[in-house]
Amino acid sequence: MSSADDEIDKSSAPLMEHLIELRRRLIWALLAFFIAFLGCFHFGKQLFNLLVIPYQWAVMWAGFDPDKAQLIYTAPQEFFFTQVKIAMFGGIVIAFPVIASQIYKFVAPGLYRNERMAFLPFLIASPILFLMGGALVYFFFTPMVMWFFLAMQQTGGAGEVQISLLPKVSEYLSLIMTLIFAFGLVFQLPVVTTLLARVGLVGYEGLRSKRKYAIIIAFVVAAIITPPDPISQIGLALPTILLYEVSIWMARLIEKKRAVSEAEAKSDSSEVSS
Repeated sequence: MSSADDEIDKSSAPLMEHLIELRRRLIWALLAFFIAFLGCFHFGKQLFNLLVIPYQWAVMWAGFDPDKAQLIYTAPQEFFFTQVKIAMFGGIVIAFPVIASQIYKFVAPGLYRNERMAFLPFLIASPILFLMGGALVYFFFTPMVMWFFLAMQQTGGAGEVQISLLPKVSEYLSLIMTLIFAFGLVFQLPVVTTLLARVGLVGYEGLRSKRKYAIIIAFVVAAIITPPDPISQIGLALPTILLYEVSIWMARLIEKKRAVSEAEAKSDSSEVSS
């Protein structure tokens, strides 16, 4: 056997080890999701009733009896598939710590100790920020959006036809899930920009100079991914702009720390050379 074949055989062994390790991590992640999915599907109706609470608040804000809040489904299988979507959504949320830890355990051996210590805070901050965005949707923006739509109803007075809002269970779930995902992803902006600033792909001056473009993009994205009402669009655009400002501040802190560390390294090297 030639030396080239020997090198290929030696390099294939670590590759197979990485693939085996990747398969093991994927199995644990999928197992965690599957268990969480089954649990959420079992309590699907209870979870949907929990998601309907913001709609009941909106009904109360609109001056109606919240106990009479009603949702409908128009296809026999609609509510079943709605519960499946809830189970998948809840399964991802509940299993995310396990999934993230498996990703970290797969990547961590290839990182230096200081890189692992730098990466770990972002792994913790990411789900916390996502939950903060989801909580903002649940406790404030969903009730506000539904109140906006409920205000369009007609009570059927003189010369008016009665027009009532009867949301479908699938459409209501799609609305609240879209808002939660949109706000959750937007709240990842400081994490993403801080990581990019750490590796030097973005900087404080670059982010600050592009602030006006970021504001325009925030409103455009909010108009695309949120329902066509001004409350939800402005409600997503404003936190996005605020988080962009936080990202600028984080990038500035990182550049200051990098400058201090570089200055210390230069002083140490000059002392050694002397």
